[in-house]
Amino acid sequence: QRQLVESGGGLVQPGGSLRLSCTASGFTVEYRTIGWFRQAPGKEREGVSCIRNSGDTIYYADSVKGRFSISRDNAKNTVYLQMNSLQPEDTAVYYCASNFFGGRWSSTSSWGFWGQGTQVTVSS
Repeated sequence: QRQLVESGGGLVQPGGSLRLSCTASGFTVEYRTIGWFRQAPGKEREGVSCIRNSGDTIYYADSVKGRFSISRDNAKNTVYLQMNSLQPEDTAVYYCASNFFGGRWSSTSSWGFWGQGTQVTVSS
């Protein structure tokens, strides 16, 4: 059974860090394009970062550039999102996605398979 499971979310103070994990089962992430998205209450789901199947092309939303970093550990079949200098506006449910159809990576319609999400709350 194919699954994407996100973990690592939680409550953190402004300026803090979290590392999210997206672990796949039933397929390997090594040759797949994987994306991270987030959805805040009352807002649309937005693209945060993407690592292409080649591994040498990475994208970030402007709002997280310089603060977030995406990486892949093929041995653990996991893609990570390291989040530093977190701010209250980063509060959201974070999702990872696979089955990239092509087109704009930051569009939810470009992806066909999603995890269940993990909550990130940034608050003092």
